[in-house]
Amino acid sequence: MANRRLWCALAALTASTAIVLNAPSAQAAGLSPFDIAGRGATVPFVEQEAEKAAHTGTSTGTSRVYGRLSSEASGREAITLDAAGEYVEFTLTKPANAVTFRYSIPDNAAGTGRDATLDVRTGPTLIKTVPVTSKYSWYYGYYPFSNNPGDPLPHHFYDEARTLFGTTYQAGTKIRLQVSSTAQSPTFTIDLADFELVPDPIAKPSGAIDVVADYGADPSGATDSTAKFQAAVNAGASSGRVVYVPRGNFTLYSHVIVDRVTLAGAGPWYSVLGGRHPTQRNLAAGIYGKYNNEGGPSQNVVVRDLAVIGDIRERVDNDQVNAFGGAMSNSTIDNVWMQHTKVGAWMDGPMDRFTIRNSRILDQTADGVNFHIGVTNSTVTNTFVRNTGDDALAMWAENVPNVGNSFTRNTIVAPILANHLVSYGGRDIVMTDNVVSESVSNGGGLHVGNRYPGVTGPTAVAGTWTLARNTLIRAGNSDYNWNFGIGALWFWGDQGPITGAAINVTDTDILDSSYAAIQWIGNQTTGLNLTNVNISGAGTFALQAQAPASARFTNVRAAGIAQSQTVYNCAGAGLQIADGGGNSGWSTANSYCGPWPAPQYGTTPTSPPTTPPTTPPTTPPAGNLAAGRPVTATSQTDVYGPGNVTDGNAGTYWESRNNAFPQSITVDLGQNRSIARLVLKLPPATAWATRTQTLSVLGSTDGSSFSTLKASAGYVFNPASANTATVTFPASTARHVRLTFTGNTGWPAGQLSEFEVHPS
Repeated sequence: MANRRLWCALAALTASTAIVLNAPSAQAAGLSPFDIAGRGATVPFVEQEAEKAAHTGTSTGTSRVYGRLSSEASGREAITLDAAGEYVEFTLTKPANAVTFRYSIPDNAAGTGRDATLDVRTGPTLIKTVPVTSKYSWYYGYYPFSNNPGDPLPHHFYDEARTLFGTTYQAGTKIRLQVSSTAQSPTFTIDLADFELVPDPIAKPSGAIDVVADYGADPSGATDSTAKFQAAVNAGASSGRVVYVPRGNFTLYSHVIVDRVTLAGAGPWYSVLGGRHPTQRNLAAGIYGKYNNEGGPSQNVVVRDLAVIGDIRERVDNDQVNAFGGAMSNSTIDNVWMQHTKVGAWMDGPMDRFTIRNSRILDQTADGVNFHIGVTNSTVTNTFVRNTGDDALAMWAENVPNVGNSFTRNTIVAPILANHLVSYGGRDIVMTDNVVSESVSNGGGLHVGNRYPGVTGPTAVAGTWTLARNTLIRAGNSDYNWNFGIGALWFWGDQGPITGAAINVTDTDILDSSYAAIQWIGNQTTGLNLTNVNISGAGTFALQAQAPASARFTNVRAAGIAQSQTVYNCAGAGLQIADGGGNSGWSTANSYCGPWPAPQYGTTPTSPPTTPPTTPPTTPPAGNLAAGRPVTATSQTDVYGPGNVTDGNAGTYWESRNNAFPQSITVDLGQNRSIARLVLKLPPATAWATRTQTLSVLGSTDGSSFSTLKASAGYVFNPASANTATVTFPASTARHVRLTFTGNTGWPAGQLSEFEVHPS
């Protein structure tokens, strides 16, 4: 999601229905999203993985560890070429006249990117020399990320390039991506190639307004055509005529505002809108509806058969540099290619009946799509999404309910941060018949959450949710802040419990998960029904309960669970699963709560463990017992919520309501622990001047009756000592640890960025 700080997840699931493979199946190191028949988007290309093609390069390996080239590759493997003449050679299975290939080249020392070229060849014939760049890849550090190679955690390594061949090559033709020189780039890593038979350009509709012939827009892209596009669109709206965008590359320095008009191109390979203002970098090409405070939402808009390929190279969440934005009701985006913008479509409602269909969303800085603030009866369907910088397809019901929206028959690959499919709050939400693969960090395949500002009360999860016939492949990954995995299918009651909905998960396949298959965290989740769900291959556990949850499981079958104790349960009796029959391969009686195991892949037991351990683990984990644990507080200011204090990032923080002492914050350790020391932190930046906070420490074994572990005292937070204070007390047993603040000399509120709890 584009306006937030995020965290991580990883795990997986599979459905009880048989997995049917297309013929021929896509060529991937692991199961490909295009191997799944009857689900996902119908796309106009045939995908081939580099590691399954003939090549003279070197494999990246198959590691899923964040920060490695393989972790972001489709199928978790790619091929690196590092010498002139090296190649990856694909054999066409259908006629093609175009290719889109996914690649990575190294950043330069300044973080501004390098430019190079790759040759597309068939035999001795050079088809095209294609420019490649790292200007749109290589981000660093923590959210909202930087372009500074000196920052840690490099990621978002890949980009995509496309070219028309100029002729059609038949099935059986061998097409090479070949290095001609390493002078501009020492290496070229090839992930995959999508081969396509692009149809001829679409002719101008009868009676249409032509943005070039009638209004003088520049198809060469040499000059700014924003005003000329806007004049053509205004004329189309007033006359009821279609506005036609002929073949060309058009530069727009700002948005074109659409209302009651059809904007139609010659096809997304031919009619391309792009560009960015040369000095006001927060202005860029985009097609926007009218915002509600500016006479919106726009009505009866159709945008079809064109591309918006931007020039966004950084993430600045306040900048409106998206391919589509504003508000549009009763409107449709159809067959549009969105690439190199911040978000494909960030739609700010209230708005109703908006559809994105038959489109491609690639290489975004943040989300693919976000339905934000009172979006209703809207959908994304039959759309292909790859390499977004944040949630691929998201809904966020901030302050105004989202109702009746759906994500259906989409294929989503490798969102670099967060989730493939998610709704933060919302009523009567539908996500069906999707295929997703390759979670990279801080998210999973399918997520239901009461999370983020404005998602509470009437905007929270409610009504009937239908999550059916989805396939999640290698979904979820380890959180680099929390250092544990999150489920492929996961539920987080952060702003409050998820108790107001019936959530029905049916006929779901979640395959080859990196960590757990299903996870609960935060506050309680209820109303959950899982039917015909197979868990096939999970790197850690079948179920991971870090919060209370009640559900009914019917025909939920697990195999290939890496841990012999198939359920991680730190909610104790709070995890209540009603047995609807037909379940196998997991058992809440065979559970564990303790240190996180390293994930293991390739484990496929023929039967689940049948004998639970005679005693639970008795050795508590060393280190910070509160890391990643759920947290509650008596209040918060703005977006500075309590979850920030256990996320492992000292740069994020909790702040209570101002001028309202006392205030408390409480962490749930999951089970009773022996504790004797707290490490409390504020952000280390020098802007946080020295302050003394007065607080006491309380503990509880049941969450209701608290006793004092350390009487109220003042603790100094000084930037010279990393704004850190340590509190020690006699060893005590507690599951719930509470800080109660009664004073702060630096600000009239309780403030904390990290709340560490240690056994000694």
